[in-house]
Amino acid sequence: MASSCVASSFSSSFHNLPACRSSMAMVGLLSYAPKSLKPISLTKGFSFISLSTARKPLKKSFQVRSVAAPAEAVAGFDDMISGTQRKYYMLGGKGGVGKTSCAASLAVKFANNGHPTLVVSTDPAHSLSDSFAQDLTGGTIVPVEGPDSPLFALEINPEKAREEFRSASQKNGGTGIKDFMDGMGLGMLVDQLGELKLGELLDTPPPGLDEAIAISKVMQFLESQEYNMFTRIVFDTAPTGHTLRLLSLPDFLDASIGKILKLRQKIASATSAIKSVFGQEELKPDATDKLEQLRERMVKVRELFRDTDATEFVIVTIPTVMAVCESSRLSASLKKENVPVKRLIVNQILPPSTSDCKFCAMKRKDQMRALDMIQSDPELSNLTLIQAPLVDVEIRGVPALRFLGDIIWK
Repeated sequence: MASSCVASSFSSSFHNLPACRSSMAMVGLLSYAPKSLKPISLTKGFSFISLSTARKPLKKSFQVRSVAAPAEAVAGFDDMISGTQRKYYMLGGKGGVGKTSCAASLAVKFANNGHPTLVVSTDPAHSLSDSFAQDLTGGTIVPVEGPDSPLFALEINPEKAREEFRSASQKNGGTGIKDFMDGMGLGMLVDQLGELKLGELLDTPPPGLDEAIAISKVMQFLESQEYNMFTRIVFDTAPTGHTLRLLSLPDFLDASIGKILKLRQKIASATSAIKSVFGQEELKPDATDKLEQLRERMVKVRELFRDTDATEFVIVTIPTVMAVCESSRLSASLKKENVPVKRLIVNQILPPSTSDCKFCAMKRKDQMRALDMIQSDPELSNLTLIQAPLVDVEIRGVPALRFLGDIIWK
C-alpha cells in the first residue's frame, strides 16, 4: 500500500491540482476566511426556495507548495452521491484525529455535487466555525458561503439546553419536577420522598444530556418540514465515548420509557382508588400518550442509526498504534450496536522521506507499522481504507476544504 506511493514536490495554482492527485508529497494551503454571515433561525414559515439557487463558486485561488496523496485511496464517492434520497453520514473517532476537517470537506464535496447539505457538530467542544473560518455559533443553522449548492452548518448548543433544563426544574419555586410527576400519577410519591430533595437532585443536568440534545435534533431532522430540503446530513461527532453514548441512547430511553409505562399501568388502579377517597383530580390524560409518542420517536431514531440504506458511520483515525487500537474498539462497538460502517479514513500520513531527516524517517516507519496493524486487524481490515495526507498548514475555509475533499473523497 505505502510502497506504491511516490514522492513529488511542486508549486502550482489551485486550478492545476487535479493532475497531481495520485502523487505523494506534502500539502501547503493558504487559509481562506469568507466574510461572516449572520445566523438564521428556521421557522415554520421559512422557505428554502430562494436558497436553492446555484451559488457562484469562489474564484479565489491559493498556492499549493506540495501534496501527499496516496494513490490507492479510493473512497467510492460516486456511490455516496448517488440518489436523491436523504442520507446521513456520521464521522467519529479518537479526539484530535481530524474528524471536523474530514466532515467539513465531505459536506463541501456533497454541496459541490448538487446535494443541499447540512453539517452538524454534536461535539460540545465545537470546531466547525474554525474549520469553515466562519461564525457558526448560536445553535441555529447558518448558511456557508462558497459551495455551488446550498450548504448549511449547525453547532448544537448544549449550554443553552442546560439552561432550559434548569429553568424547567426550578419552575414555580422548584415544583417543575413535581408537576411532571403529578402528570404521571406519581405526585403523592414525590411528596412522600420530599426529604430526599428530589427537585434539587434533578436541578443538575444529568450525564449524557449533550447526547440527548443531539438525539432531539436528529428527531427534528426526521420529522420537521424545515429540514426537508437537505438530501445529505453530515455529523461531526464528539470523541469516541460521547459518540457511543449517542448511538446507544435511543435504546436506553426506549427501555426506560417502557418500564415507566408498565409502572404507570400497575399503579393506575391503586391511585384511582386513593383519588376517590381523597377527592383528588383525575390524572392528566395525555401524560401516558406523550410518553408513548416519545418512545415511538426513539424507535425511529434507533432504526435510523441502523439503516444501511440511509446511514453510514465513517471512522477517522491517524497512523499511530494507540489510535488504531481505539479505532478497532470503536468498530467492534459499532458492530455490536448494528451501526453500518464501511469506510476508515487514516489521516495525517507522511510522505516517504527524500532527505536525511532522521525524525521524518522514524515517524514514517511508525506510521507504516500502524498501517500494517490495520491490514491485520479483524475489525478494520474489511473496511474501505482511505488515506488522507498530512498538510503543512491548517485547513480553513471552503477553498481549502474543497481541495482536501478532492483528495479524500474520490
